[in-house]
Amino acid sequence: MAIIYCLKRTGDALPKYAQAQLTVGRNNSSKQQQNYNFNHEANITYATMERFLGDIAREQPTRFSATELTQCTRNFTKVLGSGGFGVVYKGKFPNGIHVAVKVLKENVSKKVEEQFMAEVSTMCRTYHINLVRLYGFCFDPTMKALVYEYMEQGSLDNLLFRQKSNNIMYVALDKLQDIAIGTARGMAYLHEECQKRIIHYDIKPGNVLLDARLNPKVADFGLAMLCNRDNTHVVMSGCRGTPGYAAPELWTPYPVTHKCDVYSFGMLLFEIVGRRRNHDTNLSGTSQEWLPRWAYERFDKGELAEMLSLVGIEEDDKEKAERMVKVALWCVQYLPNARPMMSSVVKMLEGGIPIDSPPNPFAHLQDNIGLISEGDSNSSSTKSTSPLLKSESSKLEIQIANTY
Repeated sequence: MAIIYCLKRTGDALPKYAQAQLTVGRNNSSKQQQNYNFNHEANITYATMERFLGDIAREQPTRFSATELTQCTRNFTKVLGSGGFGVVYKGKFPNGIHVAVKVLKENVSKKVEEQFMAEVSTMCRTYHINLVRLYGFCFDPTMKALVYEYMEQGSLDNLLFRQKSNNIMYVALDKLQDIAIGTARGMAYLHEECQKRIIHYDIKPGNVLLDARLNPKVADFGLAMLCNRDNTHVVMSGCRGTPGYAAPELWTPYPVTHKCDVYSFGMLLFEIVGRRRNHDTNLSGTSQEWLPRWAYERFDKGELAEMLSLVGIEEDDKEKAERMVKVALWCVQYLPNARPMMSSVVKMLEGGIPIDSPPNPFAHLQDNIGLISEGDSNSSSTKSTSPLLKSESSKLEIQIANTY
């Protein structure tokens, strides 16, 4: 309830692009308490796979047989990638269309089955140029699989980090900005344009795929949740997302909104500008170890241009890069309602609206360090206390941030 109180109390002091959702569910009378409608997970999960398949058939995605997928992948010969869920293979339909076939592991757990249902039920209801298209699925006793459009250039993660070390491809900042804007457009569609709002919960470079022309498409909806628009918050039974990208509220028992995706996008945006992981252990003990905080410190001191030079941004690109950093700092604000809507993020990245100076999004980390320090001193047998060294405090802040 404390977080809800803070959201309501600070809402009117925020820029307009951060206030867009505060009116949802608000009574015209300022004296009456805001009414929050919760969408519990149980309301949108399916009791059985049979019921799910019956319901999803009405959305008319293609249901493939195991034989058809075996043929189109030439007996699953070309592997595109693998993970805890299973393996992704390249395939080709008789009409010449290339596809990516994600085959789930044989012993499907309840969690994997839920992710399968979430992915199909979400993606068959959506169509946007910046979302990976789901062609269909296979669900029979011998195979569980998802069939997607094939993305020639792989993931943004691969473009930013893995290819860089091999000097395979260098992408100019203009194109990286286009990738960021396209990703933001796809997310804005999920949050603001679908009949039911869709929260992705796992926005990160690995879940942004690129076609032959490096056009971005948001992918991997295994953790996604559909929400009725009259539900201002959702309550989850377990943690979601990837540490380092997941919003702080995802790791607390408090209500969660679509603004958790905005936070993740901000973390992704830092990595696009820096062309590096946000947390770089090779820079341990320096101010550059955690890129988001380093960016804010330099911004706060009026030294952002110098920081951008250090990460390799050319002089002609610094205006774009500064805009991207300021947008990222707004996106990762600690309070969810301080973060902008994704449609506003698109406009800010395009230069269509001015960007106010963002407040410190990481002040809460130092507050947490203070609580830890106070707790340690209270449990000590002596009343004397010694403050944490700056380097120790910095390490603890990074550890806390990377558990989100």
